[in-house]
Amino acid sequence: MDTDRRPRLLLVEDDPVIGEATQLNLERHDYDVTWVGDGLEAWHAFVGAQTPFDLVLSDVMLPGMDGVTLCRRVREQAHTPFVLVSARSDAIDVVGGLEAGADDYVTKPFDIQVLLARLRSVARRAEQQAPPVSAAPAAVETIGDLTLDRGAFEVTRDGRSLNLTPTEMRLFLELVDARGTVLSPRALLSRVWDYDDRVEDKHLVTAHVQRLRSKIGAECIETVRGFGYKLRR
Repeated sequence: MDTDRRPRLLLVEDDPVIGEATQLNLERHDYDVTWVGDGLEAWHAFVGAQTPFDLVLSDVMLPGMDGVTLCRRVREQAHTPFVLVSARSDAIDVVGGLEAGADDYVTKPFDIQVLLARLRSVARRAEQQAPPVSAAPAAVETIGDLTLDRGAFEVTRDGRSLNLTPTEMRLFLELVDARGTVLSPRALLSRVWDYDDRVEDKHLVTAHVQRLRSKIGAECIETVRGFGYKLRR
């Protein structure tokens, strides 16, 4: 993202009160906001933008096109950070949004400072090619039947890429680097999502662990009830 200009954010919200308040708050914090109230209109705004958007913040329930479908279409075209907003916070709803390619899922009502922190974190993660590691391990290593290539930022099985998203890759690397050690949801939120203590969202961690398990194998990640997750040795 060009640091010499304000980040361009596409806000998709059909509630005029919430939309106006969110736009004003984001603009006060130096975002260049384009606000639309219809999912289909948002799609046309995204693909027709002369200057690409840096972020998309979209409600789930929208006229024209719902936010999950919008996210899926955007993800087919670009890696633009995409955050979904919804009053529904059930794990199945979070997973549905993440499966569509969302980088984060924020539930209503939200505190604007928390939302800003999460937007900044999503933007930072998008700019990073790979997460920082404390040591300098071998570029390629074998973990069970998986091959981890840190240089290529890729995990394969039998030569086939598992197509981990950047967030899934960050989560996997944290579990690999702490192999055998239990990492709590709070620790993962800090290390993977770069969230501070104001953000406590176990659904986000749970949903990404589920997604990672579906790709690398459910048996690879152990849940230690009441404490967190660890990679099986």
